[in-house]
Amino acid sequence: MHFGLGLPIGSPEQLTDWARRADDGPFRTLGLLDRIVYDNPEPLVTLAVLAGATTRVRLQTEVLLAPLREPALLAKQAATLDRLSGGRFTLGLGVGGRADDHQATGTDPRQRGRILDEQMTRMRRIWSGAEGIGPSPATPGGPEVLFGAFADPALQRIARHGDGFLCAAPPQWAGDLFAKVERFWTDAGRDGRPRMVAQVNVALESDVDEARTAILDYYGFTGDWARQTAERMLTTPEQVREAAKHFADLGADELMLYCWGTDPGQVDRLADVVS
Repeated sequence: MHFGLGLPIGSPEQLTDWARRADDGPFRTLGLLDRIVYDNPEPLVTLAVLAGATTRVRLQTEVLLAPLREPALLAKQAATLDRLSGGRFTLGLGVGGRADDHQATGTDPRQRGRILDEQMTRMRRIWSGAEGIGPSPATPGGPEVLFGAFADPALQRIARHGDGFLCAAPPQWAGDLFAKVERFWTDAGRDGRPRMVAQVNVALESDVDEARTAILDYYGFTGDWARQTAERMLTTPEQVREAAKHFADLGADELMLYCWGTDPGQVDRLADVVS
């Protein structure tokens, strides 16, 4: 099983340092979340900067809120990032659940699933060269696409349009979600198996309090969910190793260790744990 690193949003100017450290370490992927009405860096722009600061590690949106974006431009941006990074880009997508993001972009949250399905059909056409919108991505057919999801209709989208699953659920829920994704994949007649990527929140040593505060602020609109998410954050090497074993046993291909504290030393601490 591979390991990835989720990047913090609290100090964007430090992210090139995070990326270079990760590029020299055991991590396969760098992930970055997406919001509109929040004090976070825009992920496609940021990952383009980090692509230029690295040579090996992959870049991944985790997840980009696709219904908030126009599909032709999004397809062009994703293809450009994939091309300029030498095929190191993964487009992780979700629908977005915060009303303020949809209000800011003028999109109807009640139609977000339908919008995403239509976007994926259009973007696959663009990446195939059918609409004359370039550049061609480095990855044939377009960059790898993963979907973050919980509900069955969203999990079925993985089989229709995607290459794999981004699972942000705790380990005790992940097994059922993995099984559903694999069943929907088989039912759709897809060959092989979907790529399974899990995510846990982490902070080691000095960053724990800062990270919990950041989680509570980011997920504050969810009430108890925010508190539970902060409490579930992994704060010791032993917890990280235990979670890694659990997800490996479930068949995860990669575990993203999402950092909420801003100290770049987290990269080295986590590298020591997973090496």
